[in-house]
Amino acid sequence: MTEVGESITCPFDFSEALEFDPSLAGLMSQGSVSRIRLPYGDADAWLVTGFDGVRQVTTDQRFSRAGIMGHNYPRLTPEPIVSPESINVMDPPRSTRLRQLASQAFTKRHVDRMRPAIEGIVAGLLDEMAEHGAPADLAHHLSDKLPQHTICELLGIAPDDRPRMQTYAHQMLSTAPDTRQAAADAKARLRDYFGALVAERRRTPGDDLISTLAAAKDGDDAFDDKDLAVMALTLMLSGHDTATCEISNIAYLLLTRPELMDLLRSRPESLTPVLDELLRYIPFRKGVGIPRVALEDVEMDGVTIRAGDFVHVSYLTANRDPERFTTPHDIDPHRPNTPHMTFGWGGHRCIAAPLAMAELEVTIGGLLARFPQLRLAVPAEELRWDTETIRRFPCELPVAW
Repeated sequence: MTEVGESITCPFDFSEALEFDPSLAGLMSQGSVSRIRLPYGDADAWLVTGFDGVRQVTTDQRFSRAGIMGHNYPRLTPEPIVSPESINVMDPPRSTRLRQLASQAFTKRHVDRMRPAIEGIVAGLLDEMAEHGAPADLAHHLSDKLPQHTICELLGIAPDDRPRMQTYAHQMLSTAPDTRQAAADAKARLRDYFGALVAERRRTPGDDLISTLAAAKDGDDAFDDKDLAVMALTLMLSGHDTATCEISNIAYLLLTRPELMDLLRSRPESLTPVLDELLRYIPFRKGVGIPRVALEDVEMDGVTIRAGDFVHVSYLTANRDPERFTTPHDIDPHRPNTPHMTFGWGGHRCIAAPLAMAELEVTIGGLLARFPQLRLAVPAEELRWDTETIRRFPCELPVAW
């Protein structure tokens, strides 16, 4: 078996439109398990890139998310994004318990109940963009504003508080070395905010998502206040990612690939499978997310991962694995339905994925129906892309119609 070799330095700062990061492509070509060094953290890490390998790491209890806490683990942001209480860094059985409770808020029945509210919010934002007139910045009018209205509305966050939520989310995801204190302050403020909001909803429950989660039970089991506050914070952050990044990214691909736009205009019933394929294809973040730590020695694809080693997985490379997807670097709107990893995998798959899909269906479907002649108002090469955070998305998206 192969032991630890020389680590490859991976800043993972590539941000050219939605092209695939050449450093990730290079790692894929060298094998499914590589040794890497990230910008922050005391140790190097293993990176698993193949679909089957990622599936193993995300489902094998010999790899622990909880085990990274208390360590200066390898990462892309100066301040760790997650809190110790977050479901994102829990292991079974505790994470299983919380996921079972939280999933009750994202059943098809509950998401169907939320859909009219999302439709109303999207319609209002599209009205404002139409009133502004062309050219208009789709990112400003739709992608940036939507999370302030959708996930914040569903969580019952007061309108006056919503701009702060977006600012805090951006600060926590920054990769610049001089932003660590701002990120730590943002995380502390968010924890305090949601702690107070949960206490308020316990006293006076409403129709919002926090109240629904507060009432969720599995036998005698229920959320305590701390778990519920961190769950609400996690949903807020992931909700901002879906709206700000993926709506702009999907719109960009449709605006620069006329054959996809024509398909959705002529066959609107194909919206959901096309969106699913675009989600598989889009490199929605830079590099990697939250690592795991090996609890014992594990052999993977000819490599020995030692107990105590940090292990990252790449959902981006798993989504481009040619052994899983035929012609993986092509967008194939007719691709057979094959589950991908954009929403994660295993015990940490995004519990709000049904809500995210509903949001994307309503938003993209509404956008194309309202503006059937939508087009880019500037050459695609003039667009400016995010370089400040771990996310991939166009900062502006000027459109005309």
